[in-house]
Amino acid sequence: QVQLVESGGGLVQAGGSLRLSCAASGRSFSSYAMGWFRQAPGKERDFLAGVGGNIIYADSVKGRFTISRDNAKNTVYLQMNSLKPEDTAVYYCAASRGRFASRRYHEYDSWGQGTQVTVSS
Repeated sequence: QVQLVESGGGLVQAGGSLRLSCAASGRSFSSYAMGWFRQAPGKERDFLAGVGGNIIYADSVKGRFTISRDNAKNTVYLQMNSLKPEDTAVYYCAASRGRFASRRYHEYDSWGQGTQVTVSS
């Protein structure tokens, strides 16, 4: 399994931007499909974006969030623009042994500890 550590969360005003990073340890990072999810208090963990042999987004973030990866740095990023108060949540990255990114959280094998994003109005 790969170990994941997220960073880059924080407090931002509505309309602002943040870039989250997820650093992976272990070999063969490039062979993993990677995903970003978030979970607000009292809510389910929601898919946001994934990158593998494909790139996919949830409709709620399409056009505002961009996922990318740097295999040389074993890192996946989530650029978040035009943030809204409803984007407030703990954000998680996840790794899947599958070739293609999935919207289903149970298809991911490894998870980071999460990073808090708070968007003030």
